[in-house]
Amino acid sequence: MKTAIAVTGLFVQNAPQSSGSIPFDQIEFTPYKVEGRKGVSVHTLYDTRNTDPLGPAAAIVRYEAGAVTPRHLHPGYELVFVLRGELIDDRGTHTSGSLQIYPPDSHHELRSEIGCEFLVVWEQPVRSLPT
Repeated sequence: MKTAIAVTGLFVQNAPQSSGSIPFDQIEFTPYKVEGRKGVSVHTLYDTRNTDPLGPAAAIVRYEAGAVTPRHLHPGYELVFVLRGELIDDRGTHTSGSLQIYPPDSHHELRSEIGCEFLVVWEQPVRSLPT
């Protein structure tokens, strides 16, 4: 069974344009307020959707304890690398250092009981699924 993450509306058009490093404890997160999602905030690394509506994007995502993202579809690949905490999806519980690769046309829902932070790369924008 294919599986994947919810990201519709998660992107910002003004991602940082310069390269460089940001100390992890200085990353600023923005609350992600989309119906069905709770306890989710993001820090966009890049987003090409302002020039290509089907283009890639990447972000660091933070889930507070108890955060939930409902089931959604990934038309392209999605890579999720857990940096801290535990992320739970249809495949199980993924801890720090875990890399999940979701293939095109996969779907999943995500949650975290204790909270987590992860790097996510979307090949294409995510699509919501009916609940």
